Amino acid sequence: MLEKVEGVIIKSNDYGESNKIVTIFSKKLGKISALARGAKKTKSRMSAVTQPFILGQFYIYVNSGLSTIQQGEVIDSFRAVREDIIKTAFTAYIVELTDKLMESKSPDGYIFEELLDTMKWIEENEDVSVPIMMYELKLFKKGGFAPTVHACSNCGRRDTLVFFSIREAGLLCNQCSSIDPHAFSIPAALAKLLYIFSTVELNRVGSISVKQENIKLLRKIIDAYYEQYGGYFLKSRKVINQLHLLK
Repeated sequence: MLEKVEGVIIKSNDYGESNKIVTIFSKKLGKISALARGAKKTKSRMSAVTQPFILGQFYIYVNSGLSTIQQGEVIDSFRAVREDIIKTAFTAYIVELTDKLMESKSPDGYIFEELLDTMKWIEENEDVSVPIMMYELKLFKKGGFAPTVHACSNCGRRDTLVFFSIREAGLLCNQCSSIDPHAFSIPAALAKLLYIFSTVELNRVGSISVKQENIKLLRKIIDAYYEQYGGYFLKSRKVINQLHLLK
């Protein structure tokens, strides 16, 4: 069946002398892999539209085996991302995480729009820490290992949430903090931010102002949480860490 699909190239692998197998994340079909014939040839029209991060419109012959891209055209090349090594690294991270945590052929329009909005934010802004964490938390939910951020993960209490426990997979209230001596102590405002980040769409957020020390603490918590529950090694995360060392 021939399908007209708008999607983002989230992975590209060489296949044979002149072809590529690309993974497209789309609103209509979800994550799908397809053969792009001649995409390795520099003069091929298929070459430009199958580069990583391209938002394109594709005509895909979908079947039970490997699908085939019949035609494609670029909607947005995210040029500013490609020309900046830091923006490239962050975008590579969120698309790799999407590839790891989203199941094949399982459409999710909400996650698709959040991915696009996060990519656009990265392209247009210097400070991308908060949008990336917002997207990560939403993907953790799709992956089935989202932390409990609306109440205490132990007793269900909704106030005095001033600890985050990796072991208990979420927030802890003041009374339950003793069950995990290694829980992170966090400001009450940060607990509220975790809930907002995991539930609110990025396009509903205007300017984002979070204290730098709180951003660092959230980053430490999310990294530790993913390491415990994520289950996938991410090459792009290693690159980001290396770039941070260079900075």
